[in-house]
Amino acid sequence: MLNIMHLTFDMGIGGTEQVIRQLILGLDPKSFTQQICCLEQEVGAMGQQLQNNGIRVHALARQPGFDLSLIKKLRQLIQVERIDVIHCHQYTPWVYGWLAACGLHPKVVFTEHGRFFPDRYRWKAWAINKAMAASTAKITAISAATKAALEQFEFINSKHIEVIYNGIDAIQSSEQAKQQVKNELGISAEHNVIGTVARLDSIKNQAMMIQAFAMLRDTHSQLRLLIVGDGPEMNTLRALTQQLNVVDYVIFAGFKSPAIDYMAIIELFLLPSLSEGTSMTLLEAMSLGIPCIVSDAGGNAEVIAHNLNGLVLTENTAAHLAKAIEYYLTNKQALIEAGAQARLRFEQLFSAKQMVSAFTEIYQLSVKQ
Repeated sequence: MLNIMHLTFDMGIGGTEQVIRQLILGLDPKSFTQQICCLEQEVGAMGQQLQNNGIRVHALARQPGFDLSLIKKLRQLIQVERIDVIHCHQYTPWVYGWLAACGLHPKVVFTEHGRFFPDRYRWKAWAINKAMAASTAKITAISAATKAALEQFEFINSKHIEVIYNGIDAIQSSEQAKQQVKNELGISAEHNVIGTVARLDSIKNQAMMIQAFAMLRDTHSQLRLLIVGDGPEMNTLRALTQQLNVVDYVIFAGFKSPAIDYMAIIELFLLPSLSEGTSMTLLEAMSLGIPCIVSDAGGNAEVIAHNLNGLVLTENTAAHLAKAIEYYLTNKQALIEAGAQARLRFEQLFSAKQMVSAFTEIYQLSVKQ
């Protein structure tokens, strides 16, 4: 039996955390034992939930700057827990995990979950990244775009990087639950609902989404824009709806956990982000059979096949987004077909089962190296 430790910043609510959770729940307990180590002091909501279900979660309370004492703590933990594979999620955990594992038994696996926007070169990392990559059992990226960024900005040879798409369990919502949400939000049967579920942050580009929606209001009186989430841009976005005279037609639902029933009433999912890895909410929308319109950022164009299960914007502007929305509003058959393809593409490429299977093989092969 292999003992796996997932090393991450924390286990709050986010895409990386969902991947770890899926691996914790999906790997065969007869072949693997698993635990989580958080570099930060806070375990996070998802970590607490896993703890309550019997999963061991450590928190090492990283200090500001480069924390040398953290390497010692992590090294001791690896030895005490008899770790076979330390799976480092994101770059900084990789650095700490690789240094802590040097000279010890466990193999190191590194997954890059996404990149900062705008991406940048860090020349001081040139030598250390090459050394880490050479002695890391496996490097994976959540999209081809992320893989390309690792090669360009982190100087890691692409032949060492395997793309493994994020995977989730399909989500479901009942007609009763959807009707309750519609009643709560004041949405009637004649309304067409488009929208998104995301943190309200400038990188998610919701301001442009509202601008595109405003362009359509005069010709589509029954159109409603649903924005589920909270964040630093909330007040700015609310002010924008007033400025554009669409305050009565844009619905801010706030943060919802889970947000499944809110997402399920959306007929057309929008994700015009400036930067993305492989968006978990995009996968959730696809699993519900919802067509998506996305920016050509990060892994979006790998998840959404243009003109199959949605549209990929050639230019990420309000005018182009409005035109794409208009296409589906005036072509219901295309909307229906894209929804069916969304569900099919999800099952073929982005299920939790496929992701877990890929990492099962990686863990098993890494210890044989």
